Amino acid sequence: MKAGDNMVMVFSGREITEDDLSLIRWARTAYPNLSRHEFAGTVCELIGWVTPSGNSKTPQCMSFLAQMEASGQLDLPTLKTRKPTATKLKPAPAQLPEIMECGNITLKIARPGSDMQKWRSYVDAYHPLGDKTVFGSRLSYFIRSKGQDLGCLQFSAASWALEDRDNWIGWSADDRRARLFLVVNNSRFLILPNVHIKNLASRALSLACRQLPTDWAHEFGYAPVLLETFVDATQYKGTCYKAANWKLLGFTKGRGRMDCQHKSRLSEKVIFVYPLRSDFADVLKGIKPY
Repeated sequence: MKAGDNMVMVFSGREITEDDLSLIRWARTAYPNLSRHEFAGTVCELIGWVTPSGNSKTPQCMSFLAQMEASGQLDLPTLKTRKPTATKLKPAPAQLPEIMECGNITLKIARPGSDMQKWRSYVDAYHPLGDKTVFGSRLSYFIRSKGQDLGCLQFSAASWALEDRDNWIGWSADDRRARLFLVVNNSRFLILPNVHIKNLASRALSLACRQLPTDWAHEFGYAPVLLETFVDATQYKGTCYKAANWKLLGFTKGRGRMDCQHKSRLSEKVIFVYPLRSDFADVLKGIKPY
């Protein structure tokens, strides 16, 4: 953070300052005819919101701008509705070969393009939640062995407020606003229906817990300190999370991840967490640096 900057909050790993907010408001006035996507790209360029490799973090910026609009701090360009196009996800193969055993497993990041299209097709076809939009920073993985796809994982932004999680951490509302980005949600986990390998799910989770901090730091410039996930207890027991040493904390309150107004009603789910470092609570409370 530059000297003299007044940090307001942290969003998806980015320290947002008063100078940033002023520049965003100025840009909205200076470039009134840009689309939302174009405006977000412009903001990224102006305030230097980029990945370590120099790519603009436009999706994260668009989510932050939408949050500013929702709180009355900014008027964004009218959201244009697009007519449905004929372009759809390619369906996952109708018949996948049965896989009964494997060697060492690896996690491969699904990059934009054919990899991501294949990842999305698997999740859309075989995951109960399908391929829905997630917000903020995210990483999607293939679970692979000997060149074969065994499943998919996704990690993305944490839930804004979880009573059982927040009480367990012991942080304040200000702590949560400042450092929620250090908590990452395992938002998708899929073992493909043709794969029948004992302990594969817990092995994949254990590997992800070791690999994710390094991958996340490389992609987004910082490493998370805590993982969370939700399991629908009406359908699953969470056995693989227990086997991979995730801690069962309690239940959600049946609201969406960004339900700040307490209006949305969803099914209650079991909360599991996994600390990625022993001093995670001190980091999340600001006692130790991240």
